Amino acid sequence: MGCMNQGIMQKKLSVWQVFFWWHSLFLLWSTIDGQTRYSIPEELKQGSVVGNLAKDLSLAISELYRRKLRITSEAGKQYFSVDLVKGDLVVRDRIDREELCEQRSPCLLPLEIVIENPLQLHRVEIEIQDTNDNSPIFLTKEKVLKIAELVNPGARFPLESAQDPDVGPNSVRSYIISKNDNFKLIVKNHKDGTKFPELVLEKSLDREKQPLHKLILTALDGGDPVRSGTSEITVTVLDINDNAPQFERQVYEANLSENAAPGTEILRVKATDADEGQNGEIEYYFGDQTTDLILSLFDIETSSGAIVVKGVVDYEKNFLNRFDVIAKDKGNPEMDGHCGVEIKIVDVNDNTPEIIVTSLTTPVPEDSATGTVIALISAKDSDSGDNGKVRLSLSPKTPFKLNPSVSNHYTLVTNGPLDREKNDTYSVTISATDSGNPPLSSVKIITVELLDVNDNPPVFSQGSYVVYVKENCALGKILCSVSASDSDLGENAKISYSILDSKVQGVSVSSYVYINSDNGSIYSMHSFDYEKLKVFQIQVQAKDQGSPSLSSNATVHVFILDQNDNAPAVIYPSSAALGSLSHQRMARSAKAGHLVTKVTAVDADSGHNAWISYKLAEATDASLFTVNLYTGEVRTKRAVSEQDDSSQRLLIEIKDDGEPVQSATVTVSVLLEDGLHEPILDLRQKTVEPSKKSGRITLYLILSLASVSVLSLVTFLILAVKCIRNSRSSGSCCMRRSDCDDYKNPNRNLQIQLNTDGPIKYVEVLGGDMLSQSQSFRSCMSPMSEYSDFTFVKPSSTTDFKEMISVLDASLPDSTWTFESQQVSSNNN
Repeated sequence: MGCMNQGIMQKKLSVWQVFFWWHSLFLLWSTIDGQTRYSIPEELKQGSVVGNLAKDLSLAISELYRRKLRITSEAGKQYFSVDLVKGDLVVRDRIDREELCEQRSPCLLPLEIVIENPLQLHRVEIEIQDTNDNSPIFLTKEKVLKIAELVNPGARFPLESAQDPDVGPNSVRSYIISKNDNFKLIVKNHKDGTKFPELVLEKSLDREKQPLHKLILTALDGGDPVRSGTSEITVTVLDINDNAPQFERQVYEANLSENAAPGTEILRVKATDADEGQNGEIEYYFGDQTTDLILSLFDIETSSGAIVVKGVVDYEKNFLNRFDVIAKDKGNPEMDGHCGVEIKIVDVNDNTPEIIVTSLTTPVPEDSATGTVIALISAKDSDSGDNGKVRLSLSPKTPFKLNPSVSNHYTLVTNGPLDREKNDTYSVTISATDSGNPPLSSVKIITVELLDVNDNPPVFSQGSYVVYVKENCALGKILCSVSASDSDLGENAKISYSILDSKVQGVSVSSYVYINSDNGSIYSMHSFDYEKLKVFQIQVQAKDQGSPSLSSNATVHVFILDQNDNAPAVIYPSSAALGSLSHQRMARSAKAGHLVTKVTAVDADSGHNAWISYKLAEATDASLFTVNLYTGEVRTKRAVSEQDDSSQRLLIEIKDDGEPVQSATVTVSVLLEDGLHEPILDLRQKTVEPSKKSGRITLYLILSLASVSVLSLVTFLILAVKCIRNSRSSGSCCMRRSDCDDYKNPNRNLQIQLNTDGPIKYVEVLGGDMLSQSQSFRSCMSPMSEYSDFTFVKPSSTTDFKEMISVLDASLPDSTWTFESQQVSSNNN
């Protein structure tokens, strides 16, 4: 098997050289305009190697299987296959050139080599060369010619041409006639190379001497060895009627449109006869060797010689029709004349283009780059010329385009970004239009599905969540559920939830709550204590299961709601240090409204749960003392008389405003004495041994007192400046005297109260009602600096203060005043 470039000049070859090349299985391949061509003789044995396809296409043999190389043929039947081990293109089935191409030359069998990953198309043409495997044949084995004895020498009688399916040198090349005394044979050449034999009368016939002449016509092809076919010709010598009809032309030619309707007249043949009467009357018929195809397509009127359309004429099936017409007279013996008719079919644009999808890749990943090959497409039109030229176009507004390849082949590629979430399927409409007049078109719809890629992170239904949880809730209680959605599909859309690690009061948030990874439900790990933790944040992450996975976060704000779980705690008098009984001294000369003592309590809860009220539960003489409901001040209701017992016992009940109510009690013992002028506070009876250590403590206390006094003064000054500034904008600021009932004012006003009435000296800084965001401080002092205490009472709002109680000695001037301003928000505090 030889291999050479298609462009090498071919030399003229003799018959035996052609035979040698064919039988040596000469194969020719070349690459022209991106195409590879091989030439092989027909009738090759199965398994014969045509060429090394891998080498000629510059492909590694290892790639053939991995890239799924396959062959498609426009002929429908697969005549070739590829040896994936060696890369050879081999014959798979018997190849008969005459069956494939009939009389067309050259006979080309186009193949398409499709390779994937990436998708590529290579076009290969196999030229099937003819071998001399068919002998010439005559359709009529015996032909009878009737010739009058008076016919002059030189008269010609057309004979049937032999048919040979082979082409080129292997077709019919010559005719010979058997040896005789009266006839000779001449061969006429048509312009397309077809040869027509004619019998010529050389010597006059004499019926009386020889009424019949037997001749053998032999047709020879040009193959090596030469093949032949024969036909027997019987010449009957007739008497009288010595003039045969003569046609005006030897060959009639006409063009016929393929859409001509039946009955359309194509042409008329005309012959004349020199005889008279019936010997000169002429009728027209098709020649004896006329094929059935011609007889099905055309008809001839015997009297006029008009040839008309009979059947459906199709250029694509038969574009050239040749046949003979005989003109016969009615003499005895009858004489006839012959002429040839050649009808060319003119192509009409009557075939719509055909769209062929050779290969289609679907589904396509939605992140495919621009230019990714989706499909290999070809167009075909059976018409010729401009009627067979096809152009393809795509429907608008699709992210695809057609790139032309070779020989009406196209690749469908991506022309922009793809997004499965916006459109998961594309119906690509491909239109094919020819260049005929009017143009014909066809449409093919290709469905391209998109494969999901993990390109969308989960999205929470809310950017942040707010949760309110009561303190002391049960373990495992569901706090809330978060949810996220993912617009991807499958594993890319499966979401798992987790809590990002963070610290709450120095402890990992995972010790407070945990989350169900499947449904996003958040559960408590233990009960919460509002007094220790009021609010915290949780960072929840939603992550999909794509590769790589994508995630997003949301914040959950957890607010702990206060419950009334703390009873009021008495700060003064301190029962923890003195037991359950507090001793107070009061002069018998005290008048009505005299301040005996002040009970102070705090509640660790907040809001309504921290509202404290005081009540005199029991007393030795209930008519002598009264307790303020809100301040806890113990005062005399009337002046002390001589009849009153010198020892009075008071049981004071302290309750909050929660549900259920929490309460505490304190017992105060009041000793009535004569001649007592200096207010004496209940003293803590302690014996302190003088030492260097107590001296140092006293020094520290003095320094602390001085520091706190300075800080208090600075604080009061800052508050006063703020109040003045606010009053300028609000237009309302006043200073007035007030008693302790100002504590009940529901307006959120800042109140600073100093009271030195009686033995108890104290200052109250009130910030409004219990529900406001203001703050309230109380301070209680005694005239004896050693036992004075300065108390910061828990704020009446939900604001978290780290320092709740500090005890300091203080001394305040004997005056009571109130400074009240408009509302002070927590931001100003």
